[in-house]
Amino acid sequence: MQPSFQWSDLRFLNGEAPIDRTRRHLPHWQQDGKCYFVTFRLADSLPVSLLRQWTTERDQWLHEHPKPWPPETEAEYHRLFSGAIDRWLDQGMGSCLLREPAHSSIVADAFHHFDGTRYTLHSFVVMPNHVHLLLSLGENAVFAEIIATWKRFSATAINKAAGRSGAFWMDDYFDRIIRNWDHFIAVARYIRNNPRKAKLPASSSVLHSAPWIDRLLS
Repeated sequence: MQPSFQWSDLRFLNGEAPIDRTRRHLPHWQQDGKCYFVTFRLADSLPVSLLRQWTTERDQWLHEHPKPWPPETEAEYHRLFSGAIDRWLDQGMGSCLLREPAHSSIVADAFHHFDGTRYTLHSFVVMPNHVHLLLSLGENAVFAEIIATWKRFSATAINKAAGRSGAFWMDDYFDRIIRNWDHFIAVARYIRNNPRKAKLPASSSVLHSAPWIDRLLS
């Protein structure tokens, strides 16, 4: 972490600036130097039937609500669809391999590795079957490449430690550029409260936040 980073250094979505839009299974937006909320999960964390239902309902909603969206429509989308994924993940479905401290520490170490160079970590939580991060992207850093590096390193190390093979992480990830200060605080608080909300013992998750975030939320 960069010791000099302060809340005044945060950069939020600039609606007037160009946005690099890409898409795999999910849409992704990138603006250099901005603050992001990102989530990705283990490959077996949600049943295929549940994801199929979610995709059908989301596609129908998107058809009925073409972009651009006003803020209230975007909030509705995340409440209905991003929120549903989060609620299901907190139920602890799948193998939950990250419940093991030896495995979750590998993921946490991967997140810390480029902190202060390619990005600045503000907070993250490693849950039994998914992760959430709040971070600021460095100038000219490519978010998809950073996430691919995290996944590749941690999947290889954990599969070896667990004596397993095959897909470890989901193929894609959910991300959102932080809109403003209120959005930032809401996400930081969500990450901090996630283990308690899911009723996890302390040993079943890894929670990290920068000291200034701790002071802010205390």
